[in-house]
Amino acid sequence: MNDKDFNFLKELVETPSPSGFEQPAQRVLRRELEGVADEVRTDVMGNVIARLKGKGEGAPRVMLAGHCDEIGFMVKYIDDGGFLYFAPIGGVDAHLVPGQRVQVHAASGPLAGVVGKKPIHLMEAKDRETVVKFKSQFIDIGCGDRAEAEALVAVGDPVTFAVGMERLQRDRVTSRAFDDKMGAFIVARVLQEVRRRGAAPVDLYSVSTVQEELGLRGGTTSAYGVNPDIGIAVEVGFATDFPDVDKKEVGETKVGGGPIITRGANINPALFALLVETARSEGIPYQISGSPRATGTDANVMQLCRGGVATALVGVPLRYMHSPSEVLSLADIENTVRLLTALMYRINDSGSFIPN
Repeated sequence: MNDKDFNFLKELVETPSPSGFEQPAQRVLRRELEGVADEVRTDVMGNVIARLKGKGEGAPRVMLAGHCDEIGFMVKYIDDGGFLYFAPIGGVDAHLVPGQRVQVHAASGPLAGVVGKKPIHLMEAKDRETVVKFKSQFIDIGCGDRAEAEALVAVGDPVTFAVGMERLQRDRVTSRAFDDKMGAFIVARVLQEVRRRGAAPVDLYSVSTVQEELGLRGGTTSAYGVNPDIGIAVEVGFATDFPDVDKKEVGETKVGGGPIITRGANINPALFALLVETARSEGIPYQISGSPRATGTDANVMQLCRGGVATALVGVPLRYMHSPSEVLSLADIENTVRLLTALMYRINDSGSFIPN
């Protein structure tokens, strides 16, 4: 990955965008796509939809979707001591939160805070093995009383973990919010690549969806609005190449092993076959994941939109999902961009995806 794309990815994942508060990240995406796409618009839900017209009349409409919302928290109550009580936005593991540094995104700008944690010396032995419920966790921003805190923070303000993107060894990187701002990055990059290479035989819609973590909400409305013939969700996938993961249950996928192409009821079989054929022809490493029922991704709602859509799910292997320290491979991101870009030039007829 070159420095320009690395900096784009870093800026995107570090820009706060908890579900329902995505527009700071969406502004980054709009900036990168304006002047590249033929049209960039934002719908009433906050989805950013970029269109690149294909060659020829009646070109199939292809929708690539990556969601830009991340897990986080919301301020629910401020007590007399100026401590902030909060609730999770999306699927946050309560184990991970005590002792973490956070940012409260107030109207005046981000405020540093810490999630309070009783010292181990003051805990009863039985309490050391108990998960502190969210309703009992609190954020300390350094204020002395309620009035001082309320002058800075309002109920309903969003909160994120205060960590950014860093390089590890080899081509590995770690950050919060790769799930799934990495997917939004990829769908933007594919549009940029197709523009660079020249018109494809498809009308390409690269969509950064919102509120996926709360029930695939932006994917539902944007798919209805775009009305695609083919829909591909770009997501993170569970890497299983670290200790204590049961491969017999989850399957075997490795960071650095290439994009994960999902197979199952949520996936159009002809589109799955075309993805595999494209990967082989282009010399792109890939992995296959079996999903025997509907996936919990935007691919689920795209498939069921209107009269039905030929749908696929392509993932990037991710370790430690929904933690502040997710880990992935930059090569896997680049290979996913290569795969989806090449695919755009291999789709000629939406009718070829009707099962027979």
